[in-house]
Amino acid sequence: MVHVPFVDLRTSHRLLRDELAAAFHAVLDRADFVLGDDVTRLEEEFARYCGARRAVGVASGLQALELTLRAAGVGPGDEVIVPAHTFVATAAAVTFCQAVPVTVDVTPDDYTIDVAAIAAAVTPRTRAIIPVHLYGHPANMDAIMALADEYGLFVLEDACQAHGALYRGRRAGTLGHAAAFSFYPSKNLGACGDGGIVVTDDDALADTICALRNCGQLEKGRHELAPLNSRLDTLQAALLRVKLRHLDEWNAARRRAAALYTELLSGSRVILPAERPDSTHVYHLYVIRTPRRDALRQALQEQGIGTGIHYPLPVHRQPFYLRNGLRAAAAPHAEQLCAEILSLPMFPEITDEQVTYVASCIRAFEAVPQSE
Repeated sequence: MVHVPFVDLRTSHRLLRDELAAAFHAVLDRADFVLGDDVTRLEEEFARYCGARRAVGVASGLQALELTLRAAGVGPGDEVIVPAHTFVATAAAVTFCQAVPVTVDVTPDDYTIDVAAIAAAVTPRTRAIIPVHLYGHPANMDAIMALADEYGLFVLEDACQAHGALYRGRRAGTLGHAAAFSFYPSKNLGACGDGGIVVTDDDALADTICALRNCGQLEKGRHELAPLNSRLDTLQAALLRVKLRHLDEWNAARRRAAALYTELLSGSRVILPAERPDSTHVYHLYVIRTPRRDALRQALQEQGIGTGIHYPLPVHRQPFYLRNGLRAAAAPHAEQLCAEILSLPMFPEITDEQVTYVASCIRAFEAVPQSE
C-alpha cells in the first residue's frame, strides 16, 4: 500500500527551510511586526506578479473580500450575486457588510458561475457580482464584465484558489475591478498561518482598504472609517515573499500531476475536470465526479489515500443561511455537484508513483460490480 496524503505541507517547507528561517530572523531583528517592511514589499511584488497597480495585505481571504466590498460602498440592503457552489466565505463577506448574498447556479463543465444565471438574478438592488475562480479555474470573465458594464455593477474576483491562473493570457486578479486572494496554508501560495491580499488597479479603492484594515485610519490617530483590524502579519508576509518566488514552479508541478491523472483516468466512468481553451487551470484542487462518490471515497481511504469534498453543501443549504433566509435562485447543477464531487490528492511534490497509485485504485474500484 502506498500512502498518499490529500495534501502535504511538510515537504515544501523542508525544502525551503533555510530561506524561510532567514526571512523569519530578519523580521525578528527588525522587530517591525505590524505593517512592517515585508508587508510593503510583498504587496509590491504580488501586484507586479499579477500585473496590477496595487495590492493590500489583510488578515485572511474572507477579510480581503469583505473589506473590498466595504470599500466599494456595498452595505445594508444591497444585493451581491455569488455562485451557489463555493466556500461559504464568498457569501459570508457579503453578510458581514449587512448586504444580501444572492446565490445562482454554476456551469456543469468548469463549475464556475453561470453568466445566464447572473443576468436572471439582477434586480434594482444588485450592487456587485463575486465570480469565483473555483479550484483554480477562472470564471468566464469577459461575459461577466460585459454584463456588469451593462448594469453598472462592481465585480470582485474571488481568486482565493487561483494564484497564478490565466484567463486569455492575463492573471486572475486583474480581470475585474478588484480581486481577493487567500494565503491559507494549503493554497497554491500559502502562509504559515492565515492571511489574504486584495489586488486592484483602483488607487482610491486600495487606499480605502488600507484605512479599513488599520482601524479606519486615513492618517494616524484619525479614525474616519469603520475601525476594523485586518492587518497581514509582517512575519507571514516575509515567508510569503520567499514562497512567491516558487509559485510558478509549483503551479507547473500541479499541472503536470493533473495531466497524469487525466491521462490515467481517461475512459473511466468518473467525470474529469474541464479546462476551457481560454484559461490556464492551476489545480488548487483536482476534482472528479461520480454518483458513487461516498463509496469511492471509502475505498480510497482503505487504500491509504486521502481525499476531500469541496463542498458538501451549496451555500444556500448551509445551516446558517437556511436559518437566515439567503435569497437563492434554482441551482440544479450546484446541487448535483455537491452530491458527486471528490477532490483527489494534489500538491506540488506529489510523485508520479502516487498519482499512478491513486488512479489504479480508482480503476480497481470501478472493476468491482456495483451491488444492487
